[in-house]
Amino acid sequence: MEPEARPRTFRSIFISDVHLGTRGCQADLLLDFLRHHESEYLYLVGDMIDGWRLRRSWYWPQSHNDVVQKILRRVRKGTKVYYLPGNHDEVVRGFLNLQFGGVDVVEEIIHTTADGRRFLVIHGDQFDAVVKYAKWLALVGDHAYVVLLWVNTWFNFVRRKLGFTYWSISAYLKQKAKSAVEYIGNYESALADEARRRQVEGVICGHIHHAEMRDMEGVLYCNDGDWVESCTALVEHDSGQLEIIHWVQATHTMPMRAAA
Repeated sequence: MEPEARPRTFRSIFISDVHLGTRGCQADLLLDFLRHHESEYLYLVGDMIDGWRLRRSWYWPQSHNDVVQKILRRVRKGTKVYYLPGNHDEVVRGFLNLQFGGVDVVEEIIHTTADGRRFLVIHGDQFDAVVKYAKWLALVGDHAYVVLLWVNTWFNFVRRKLGFTYWSISAYLKQKAKSAVEYIGNYESALADEARRRQVEGVICGHIHHAEMRDMEGVLYCNDGDWVESCTALVEHDSGQLEIIHWVQATHTMPMRAAA
């Protein structure tokens, strides 16, 4: 049997929207990603735990506990871990500027890359008009989203039985729906404007489950995606170069990447 390849090492890894505590969470894929990638800094950019869902019904399989333990082991091995709560784990915002198990809990942070660029790191729900001004509507949308993820789970169960790889129905519908595209565009513009106001080179966020990295009139907008639909992470190389990694375990091939 061939020995397992050594993990790739990066300066920083950014992950968000894992939604531990939900059936849609791709915890096994995240564990596989963490086994293959290590870093000096690890940023947990919100919605790591889905408190909205756990308040309705308890769901916490061993794989979800394994993700937590894996992260805490990273801390013990010397990785600097920051937890930036989102709207689904907003209860953690009651513990800002404290440390738990070596993990620093912060509302936001400025990350300086190896090549000297400054990035605002924030979950991003603060710039979502629906979450900010009509939380009841966000809760209704969350329920519909959970139903869609349930359909997605069974759809991909059948795909695996037929030998096909993972494919997200919800991500596909987001790309096709005009209103969703407009919503994403407004969200990205709001974050880019905030980066300009802070006089930083870019912004790193999550929240909308849409991995993206692009220049927006001089501001580099980076969204690290999620571990429910796209299974993506943003990484920083030792040179300061940023890259989005799409991690799909089922293919057993090198994941797709975009870099800047």
